[in-house]
Amino acid sequence: MEKEDFSFEVIGLDKGNRLDKFLTAKFCGKFSRSFIQKLIKENGVLVNGAPAKSHHKICGGESIKIFIPKPVQSSIKAEAIPLDIVYEDEDLAVINKPQGMVVHPAPGNYDGTLVNALLWHCKNLSGIGGVLKPGIVHRIDKGTSGLLVVAKTDLAHKELAKQFKLKTVKKIYIAMVKGIVQLDNGIIELPIGRSTRDRKKMAVKFDNCKDAVTQYRVLERFADATLLEIILTTGRTHQIRVHMAHIGHPLLGDAKYGTRGGMGRTALHAKTLGFTHPATKKRVEFTSELPEDMQKLIASQSCDSNRALE
Repeated sequence: MEKEDFSFEVIGLDKGNRLDKFLTAKFCGKFSRSFIQKLIKENGVLVNGAPAKSHHKICGGESIKIFIPKPVQSSIKAEAIPLDIVYEDEDLAVINKPQGMVVHPAPGNYDGTLVNALLWHCKNLSGIGGVLKPGIVHRIDKGTSGLLVVAKTDLAHKELAKQFKLKTVKKIYIAMVKGIVQLDNGIIELPIGRSTRDRKKMAVKFDNCKDAVTQYRVLERFADATLLEIILTTGRTHQIRVHMAHIGHPLLGDAKYGTRGGMGRTALHAKTLGFTHPATKKRVEFTSELPEDMQKLIASQSCDSNRALE
């Protein structure tokens, strides 16, 4: 694809619309809103010959020029890393990610990631996520194991992203937390934002934040730990870890938010993932077994509980 330029006049009927929303609608889904916003931020959109902000309100009669840069060829290398592919077709793939694997390249992790492995295993991946995130619709933390869906086409990516935004994706996790959770069921509705004390952490806060909802159900109680099933209706960064730590029950092995030890990584597994297939429009659901390290952790907690009763 070569560099593309567009130029047009805005009619009065569009008066009052935000620039980013207007352009997203103008191109009928060809470009995502996040792509348009990035383009505006990089001065790739001129309104009456001058750069503008995403929140600029259309007045009607403006002259808009858009400069779409030529796609940058990915410099991320394909690596023959084994993948546990739960399901795959021409539109998407569902991967059971092992703990310890980073989802996409970032400073300090430019190889050995899921993306490096995907580039080896898949001929095509969605390009909406950019050069460093081909196919990546959502992510789970490095220390978390379990399921995530990868898009092979831009259409599949857009449809799946819409479902995540509308909160219609089913996401169930299994977690082991410190202490005895008293309520059998609970809902944590607390907004999450970047910590002002440590920019590498997230925190419950009420300014510069996003809504976050975490539901939990007790599966088993041990001597000083509780096994939980957790359902997410939102998907904020570190959401489960932040919410559980906030109520005094940090995940075992989560040094960033309160506990060490355990099995050497955060005791969290993305067990179930359900969504509407972007091509067939049928509801699909996938489940993965608990990895061996979490099974051993549960067994060790059971032994500790038995000793405590003696």
